[in-house]
Amino acid sequence: MISSNTTDRASKAARSGNKLLPSVGILLVTGGLILLGWFTYLWFAPQPAPYHYQLIAEGDSKRFPQMDLDAWPDLTLSQYQVQAEGVDKPIAELMVARKGDGPPVLTHWKNSTHEVLYNLDKKPSELSALATVIGRHAPKDALILSWWDTSRQIKLLTGHDTLFTSHLNEPLMIPVPWLEQSKVIQAYENQFWESEVSQKEREQFKHFSQALAAPAAEGIAHLRKLIGSEREAYLIVHVTDLYKLGLMYPDKIGVAYQNFPLTGNMHGMINHMKVQVKKNDFDTYTLQSISDAEIRVFFLSDEASSQTLLASMLPFVEKKAPVELEVAQLIYQQGGYWVYKIP
Repeated sequence: MISSNTTDRASKAARSGNKLLPSVGILLVTGGLILLGWFTYLWFAPQPAPYHYQLIAEGDSKRFPQMDLDAWPDLTLSQYQVQAEGVDKPIAELMVARKGDGPPVLTHWKNSTHEVLYNLDKKPSELSALATVIGRHAPKDALILSWWDTSRQIKLLTGHDTLFTSHLNEPLMIPVPWLEQSKVIQAYENQFWESEVSQKEREQFKHFSQALAAPAAEGIAHLRKLIGSEREAYLIVHVTDLYKLGLMYPDKIGVAYQNFPLTGNMHGMINHMKVQVKKNDFDTYTLQSISDAEIRVFFLSDEASSQTLLASMLPFVEKKAPVELEVAQLIYQQGGYWVYKIP
């Protein structure tokens, strides 16, 4: 099944109440007031999120070799499972890293459902390789621009200055049945990630994401304006940013994706992708390697989506290769990550 960035809006149920008759005695009126107070409490009292993070294990990088973080022995890693109400098995797993008393940073997410759930899977080895290169070759006084989750990871692993440092949680990617609990979920996430986001940072992220959704030349100009100086700066994008950007600006970029098992028959898989493009009238597609057993395909809905800054910085079938991009210089690529120097 193809997951798109179009979601149904949950309907709100109407509420009604009964009027007390004038003949009702004082005692019943008082009882009615107490009952009204009880319903008011239930309506406004904070309700728990429909899921929670359960700590499974904790230790240094040696305890979790699958995270490929051996080069950062000073990190404390915590493994969690996401437990949802009424579901026996975990719906997702995640890895969190801390340095000293610093806030937790999400370093890995593994979805175990077929729903769009909070984040999109990436290979841990790609992040560690990216951080190693940034740490060795990017000037210490350079500014790193990237989606807020990547920014926090780069800040943690390299110490470089990033435009975003908070757990912004935008966009909130949750199943449709949970939409009415969005505020509760946001509150739970803010508490777990120890996040206090300033209005300035939210505004900066708004301008950053709008730049990615703009035509390429216009978007680069917006990013340079956002930096606010001639400071050397680098932009890191990841293929999964496509879907998140599509959720935020569906009128600017239409995105859908589908996961495929790796069977060894690449020719057959490519033919299937072409069928999806023709069947849904998509414009183009690109691939993301999730694991040794699975691959994800991102589809763009139309030519306008392909002309956005983000799309032009990623490799799409029958489109200009990123190395040919004129508005910014490609300097590094690792898996789903692409790094550009902002002119």
